[in-house]
Amino acid sequence: MAGPIPSRTLVLGLGNDLLADDAVGLLAARAMGPLAGGRAEVRASSLHGLALLDLFVGYDRAILVDAVRTGTHPPGTVLELAPADLPPLAGVPSPHFCGLPEMCALARQLELDFPREFHILAVEIRDATTIGGAMTPEVTAAIPEVCRRVMEKLGA
Repeated sequence: MAGPIPSRTLVLGLGNDLLADDAVGLLAARAMGPLAGGRAEVRASSLHGLALLDLFVGYDRAILVDAVRTGTHPPGTVLELAPADLPPLAGVPSPHFCGLPEMCALARQLELDFPREFHILAVEIRDATTIGGAMTPEVTAAIPEVCRRVMEKLGA
């Protein structure tokens, strides 16, 4: 008798490596790749909005790593969020400006094979506007903690 089908997990680091601290998700994913050891597919992407939809299709679970700027935590703080923690985007819905809650709702509406379980690791950043600038030291120092938490979620 066959055992349970293993969960397909995507670890996705998001960001823009041209915008200082906004690169944290990309760099964390690049550091995570060799550590994941086949427990998950690890990808890095600069896409946003509905362009991300295709990346999630076929996975049961997703762990997102991205930058966030709330102004309520010191830079480098790693926050754990769920999609329900994210407010819906205000204004007219647009495929160019779509958040995770809207993307999940659309995937359900379209009956896509889409992750039912999402974990979000967001790193509080200081600078997301300096083009070509290096990440700030506090945000760079958070990458090992992000990797540790992802590995913990992967059961390693």
